[in-house]
Amino acid sequence: MSSWKRKRVGSSGGHLPSPDGTLTEVLPSAASGGGFDDPAAADVLLRLELDDPDPLSIDLHLCSAALRRSRYFAALLSDRWQRPGRGPCPGPGGAISHRLTLKVVACPGSPRGPFDAHVAVLRLLHTLDFSGAIGSVSDALEMIPVASELLFDDCIRACVRFLEAVPWTEEEEDGVLNLIPFLRREESQDLLARVLPVMVEKGDGKSVPEEMLHGLIDSATRSHPNVATIKAFVAKLLRDYPSRDSVRRVLDQAFLTSMETVKDYLGKYASPDFRVAGDNDEREAMQRLNLHAAVVNAKHLHWLVERMIELRVADTAVAEWSEQAALAADLQKTFRDDAWKNIAPGLLSLVIKSTFRVAKAVVSGTTVAPRQVRMKLVRGWLPVLNVCRDIVSPMPTGQKSVIQELEETFLSIISTLPMSDSQELLQQCLSFSTRNIDDCPHLILAFKTWFRRANRPPYDGVRP
Repeated sequence: MSSWKRKRVGSSGGHLPSPDGTLTEVLPSAASGGGFDDPAAADVLLRLELDDPDPLSIDLHLCSAALRRSRYFAALLSDRWQRPGRGPCPGPGGAISHRLTLKVVACPGSPRGPFDAHVAVLRLLHTLDFSGAIGSVSDALEMIPVASELLFDDCIRACVRFLEAVPWTEEEEDGVLNLIPFLRREESQDLLARVLPVMVEKGDGKSVPEEMLHGLIDSATRSHPNVATIKAFVAKLLRDYPSRDSVRRVLDQAFLTSMETVKDYLGKYASPDFRVAGDNDEREAMQRLNLHAAVVNAKHLHWLVERMIELRVADTAVAEWSEQAALAADLQKTFRDDAWKNIAPGLLSLVIKSTFRVAKAVVSGTTVAPRQVRMKLVRGWLPVLNVCRDIVSPMPTGQKSVIQELEETFLSIISTLPMSDSQELLQQCLSFSTRNIDDCPHLILAFKTWFRRANRPPYDGVRP
């Protein structure tokens, strides 16, 4: 027979079962709190019995006045539930008037003994020392189901207050979610507010996590002073976020907003209304402000493009980039005027790098773009590239500039288009050869490819 089946009676001390199946001695000083398990003061003998085919049990000497703090025991000890004609049941002190049994459901895998949580709650009925008894999240998690079973409201409230005030591990958070069914709505609302998002109808259709991601992106690109570190941190969060669809929606919205901002500031700078000749200090200050703002937002836009391509959610970025005829025209106006070099020398590099990243995503297949998008992308941005290549100094022999990389990428895209479209666009690429014939093998290869295809006989439906 298991040693757990020995009963603790006749002593203010005794033994409690421990997880390894042995009996742990409980000293009288530890057991007698507010009359808890004190035979001399007890009038109730409560047996805790494991609900098992081979039940284990312990006996506790308790005070009915303390037990009535539990609505369960208050009902059990009321006259309504007492058997007719039942008199006192003498115990060791001669005062036992009630003998009760409480079934305890075993919790497999619990690191504590099967009766520990019940003993702790029964002790609290006598001492009300909640701050002393609830010392950890695991204490509260184990006590709440017992306190709910015994309808001990003060204990439930104390446990919930403790849980709400302290941090949790991920495993403890799962435990909190599992105990929510034991709580009334008003008891659980503070805990639920911490672990579950509040669902509020929003006109923009964003979910709560997407709203958070959007705020992080906005902070990374706009308002935080330590931008580089924050951008790296937010980029990692985006990489690790489990829902690609959510990341796509959030980045799409941020990209479109940033693109419109760049277009707005650059459009103001390139507008004829602001470019009227004349010695006007205020107009010049406004021009500097507009161009500087365009560069700052172009940096944010470039970062967003990088993230979208990295996460393979750049379909919107590629499609929008191919539709920027107005922006391309404003950039050509800007770059033909030397004033931008003193105000925003980094603008050209940002434009070329961003365009190159978009075009490279198309060529590599990272983003699969329809034919019309590919054609518009080259047709719209090729004039900008031609203006930029006339501004940038040639690279030393053997080194590629981002200008030449963009040239090669555009030529690769042209090779994916129908013969008629590629014929038109290739003719606009002749300027790629104007510096040195030896520096344009990419252009030579593109024309050789086109002529090889053009010299094939027409396809008549019969395989060659």
